[in-house]
Amino acid sequence: MSRFAPRRIGATAALAMALAVLTGCASEPDRYYTLAEPAAPQPLVAPPPGGLAIEMAPLAVPERLARPQMVVRGPAGAEVQVLEQSRWAASFEQELRDALAGGVAARLGATDATRGPGVAGVLPWRIAVQVQRFDAAQGGQVEAALSWTVRRADSSQRSTCSWRGSEAAPGGIDGVAQAGQRIVSKVSDAIARHIAALQAGQPATCPAAPG
Repeated sequence: MSRFAPRRIGATAALAMALAVLTGCASEPDRYYTLAEPAAPQPLVAPPPGGLAIEMAPLAVPERLARPQMVVRGPAGAEVQVLEQSRWAASFEQELRDALAGGVAARLGATDATRGPGVAGVLPWRIAVQVQRFDAAQGGQVEAALSWTVRRADSSQRSTCSWRGSEAAPGGIDGVAQAGQRIVSKVSDAIARHIAALQAGQPATCPAAPG
């Protein structure tokens, strides 16, 4: 009888270890973040009587960012960390596209025809955004550089602008997400002002680069 005791003890220990591992995994669920602005922005202009529509093309982003996991730089700066348990609500390029389209449409009082029907008889302003940089460091800052091209659906003429800047990202990964939202707010504002000027027949002025 006693010769079987060590085996029973070993099985019990293995079960306890397995339960500990499962408990540890369960205590760290995936967390999901959005780049959408937390509050609806104030409109910049009143939409024209016939209505206004915008349409955001799929974004071009660096390959390392084209994933749902959040990507941050390590302490040394050269290392890139992919955070499996900290994720955007969609893939980064889709999350950023939706956030920018929503932000621009809200500021212009426009219909967002990016993923749905537009306004009958209203040709949308088409926006193509390219992300050159979106580098985040926990406890540091998020640095971003984006450019965009705007044109009316009935015209081949294009107007291009760019934006670059950074936002402080204190407080770990939550701070990174909040910094990203502030960048979305600033870029949405710049794109909306660009379209508002073109809509009014005025020369568009690109945002000044921060000093």
